[in-house]
Amino acid sequence: MPSALSQLSPSSSELLKKYDLELDRAVSSVKEARARRVCIQLADGLKPLSGSIADEIESRTGAEVFIWMGSCFGACDTPVGLEKQGVDMIIQWGHAPWSWL
Repeated sequence: MPSALSQLSPSSSELLKKYDLELDRAVSSVKEARARRVCIQLADGLKPLSGSIADEIESRTGAEVFIWMGSCFGACDTPVGLEKQGVDMIIQWGHAPWSWL
């Protein structure tokens, strides 16, 4: 089965080259945690890729992926109440690296 990302339009493919989304790392984290329901949260500029990112994670992990379409203004802007939906992992993407102090 071809990767969901290989089916992207040329403009989406160009965006993927521009951003290092570390999808392999995200997939590994989902597998390691044995997460079954994952919420992905992306900065507005990355939201056009959200469906393809979700498809890729689902196809490689078997997890059900939800796309958070609300705000994403940084690491402190995490969705609240997802545990009520049975979400066991949140993966958040932004435009800049976040480092631990």
